[in-house]
Amino acid sequence: MRIGQRHDVKRAAILCADGTPLAWVDSIRYLGVFIVRSCKFKCSFDNAKRSLFRTVNALFSKLGRSASEDVFLHLVNSKCLPILLYCLEVCPLTKSDLRSLDFTVTRLLMKLFRTSNRDTINERCSHFYFKLPSEILPARFDRFLCKLQQ
Repeated sequence: MRIGQRHDVKRAAILCADGTPLAWVDSIRYLGVFIVRSCKFKCSFDNAKRSLFRTVNALFSKLGRSASEDVFLHLVNSKCLPILLYCLEVCPLTKSDLRSLDFTVTRLLMKLFRTSNRDTINERCSHFYFKLPSEILPARFDRFLCKLQQ
């Protein structure tokens, strides 16, 4: 895999010591983060989103609609969001990446609250003190920098 200006140039085969060709790939997984080929360092969050929905659906299957919204949001915040936000404080995020992560969580909340109205979702988030990834990540980034400097 290549990252840089020549990421899309046709590549020559690299042979291993035993003569087998080494496969060129478009993405690699390193410590749970998927890095994709691009002209700049870029990560893919599709797998994290899939894992988030898989975990939330498992919660829905166990709890059903019997748990209150407050309990369910607490479980999502403590068990599911860390899956989505894993290692994002060190990944370079664009505004579109942040919007995509926020949209993922908003869709989850729309399913929970049974509404598609964004104003209702924003009102419920403020009522339950639930934060979207774009609000959580700056604080996590600052904590990361403080730990790095120490």
